[in-house]
Amino acid sequence: MNHQPSSNAARKRDQHAVVIAGGGPTGLMLAGELALAGVDAVIVERRASEQLEGSRAGGLHVRTIEVLDQRGIAERFVLQGTRHPVVHAHPAQLDISDTPTRHPYTLGLWQGHIERTLAAWVGELGVPILRGREVVGFVQDDDGVEVRLGDGTSLRARYLVGCDGGRSVVRKAAGIGFPGWDATRSWLIAETRMSDEPAWGMREDAIGTHGIGKSGTDGFVRLVLTERELASEGEPTLRDISDALVAVYGTDFGLHDPIWMSRFNDTTRQAATYRDRRVLLAGDAAHVHPPVGGQGLNLGVQDAVNLGWKLAQVVRGAAPEGLLDTYHAERHAVGARVLRNTMAQVALGRSDERTKALAAVMVELLGADDARRAFAAEMSGLAIRYDLGEGHPLLGRRMPDLDLATQGGALRTYTLLHEARPLLLDFSGRAAPDIAGWRDRVQYVAARCEGPWELPAIGTVPAPGSVLVRPDGYVAWVGEGSHEGLAEALATWFGPAAARSSRRMRSGHDSAP
Repeated sequence: MNHQPSSNAARKRDQHAVVIAGGGPTGLMLAGELALAGVDAVIVERRASEQLEGSRAGGLHVRTIEVLDQRGIAERFVLQGTRHPVVHAHPAQLDISDTPTRHPYTLGLWQGHIERTLAAWVGELGVPILRGREVVGFVQDDDGVEVRLGDGTSLRARYLVGCDGGRSVVRKAAGIGFPGWDATRSWLIAETRMSDEPAWGMREDAIGTHGIGKSGTDGFVRLVLTERELASEGEPTLRDISDALVAVYGTDFGLHDPIWMSRFNDTTRQAATYRDRRVLLAGDAAHVHPPVGGQGLNLGVQDAVNLGWKLAQVVRGAAPEGLLDTYHAERHAVGARVLRNTMAQVALGRSDERTKALAAVMVELLGADDARRAFAAEMSGLAIRYDLGEGHPLLGRRMPDLDLATQGGALRTYTLLHEARPLLLDFSGRAAPDIAGWRDRVQYVAARCEGPWELPAIGTVPAPGSVLVRPDGYVAWVGEGSHEGLAEALATWFGPAAARSSRRMRSGHDSAP
């Protein structure tokens, strides 16, 4: 596997196949995905260093951890974080310890650690990060995009991906609409020192819900306070934080030396399209919503994994540009569900008596096992099903990480996805299907698997004869007794068949066990 830029990188240094605007978790994950496919990409990040003000987002959900496991890097994150066998869905904490996954927990890990770990991985793959520089505009034509930077220089790319946050310059410059709902309430957030011992934990009053907890920085506390009235989006002052603390707790606990103060609200918006010709959006550039449930960072990372392999195939000429339209079709729908989910949770967090009654009813409903499992799967990213047509329950869903017996020995499904290559798993024990036209792109592995196939929120499903798994870990085709439809699925997702040759399939496990 080649982790270095492709031969096209012999072009002038200011030319790249893909320019990624923004080096947060979404941009870093996308860069890694492209590098695994041998695509020349560069990240443009306005921060001069990896240092992140404050702890920011604070957790990875199950599906995101699985995605990292698919690339062989999950343990780098797991070893740094704290496992919590619950997912928070206001007004309840939902137990996920019985979820059928190798990672039945939410991982508590601050965004700074997540970014540094992703940046180290991306560095190993040879992706350059242009720090202290910022995308300020672009012009696109039929052949590519001229990307303008704030220092007066420019980069030429075949594609530009905006991973530059909720105020995305790329989205605005592309003229992509950002419809949605304006804010109804706002919160203050800060990391600061306190001279006195604070009132740890959560507190609820007529204003709303408030919390004080340990920060990701030693000696500092992290606080979130609901504001009495909707405030503007301007950054708060230390006095604003102090006054809000006094209003809720009767004291500001000797507040001093903040390292980060900010204000957020429940503005909820989604880009009208995730693609405008050679410009694409991912992460907060494509969707913003309140951070209840901690879904934003996770949604962005999974956007990147859906987009990366598709963009790589188009760049390399293996698939037509139309494949990029499936990125919008699949991820816009997922984003819309998250937006609906967060809006509902904010509504349930209101402090009037009628909303409290509704919240109590929701707690009772979510106490039923079926409802708990279904909603926990939704919050954890495990309930995603892309609309790939009717058929086996696996179709369009994430492939479970099975223990496989192969000619090459015992393997896990996700181990076979480390290189971000498509995977055809055959459990039939019959002759291998004819995939000669795709053997340079698709791994073929004959395997056995003992035990049931269990999917989150659905339960046990019939074991198929064979499955075609996309690089993002989702099932694109299921064979039940025949190979009908396989060639069509291969062509849809991985481009037209190449001319036949005498080369063997690119797999070390391509014979029956």
